[in-house]
Amino acid sequence: MQDKQITNSFDISDILSVPTAGRIIALDIGTKRLGAAVSDELQITVRPVKTLQRIGWKKLLLQIKVILAEFDAAALVLGLPYNFDGTESGMSQEARRLARNFSLSLKTPVFLQDERATSYAARGELWKRGFSGKEMRDKVDGEAAAYILSDFLSRIAQLKVDDRAKDDESVE
Repeated sequence: MQDKQITNSFDISDILSVPTAGRIIALDIGTKRLGAAVSDELQITVRPVKTLQRIGWKKLLLQIKVILAEFDAAALVLGLPYNFDGTESGMSQEARRLARNFSLSLKTPVFLQDERATSYAARGELWKRGFSGKEMRDKVDGEAAAYILSDFLSRIAQLKVDDRAKDDESVE
């Protein structure tokens, strides 16, 4: 007997519903591998945690459930790949499909984050730290996920600043 799907009531694009405390997991989705990163409970720092092999949906879902449980995660963020000109790439639809599937299958809210140039930045950072070849290939996906998560947390912080500014204007 199959488990029933859990219908997650969170809107994938509604960043205002991000929990204000608790760890957040981010995924950098590739065709062969997925990198995972985690924030601290205060959502200030991020670090790469794992690289997963891209496998079938059921196995992938189980792996993500394990990671979410391991870190007691409050949210899941998926990188949304755009072209440099801001148009959607071929992988954008795949990321949106996975986000929807995770949203329907998890109790954890799911969000998307623009991931333009995160893999390039991750490779550059690893190269600066002296990694090369196989070491870089093994670490780049997790590092890219850390960049995605850092960008997501910065976006949340900016929204909070913007909200405070609006509140200040309405008081005057």
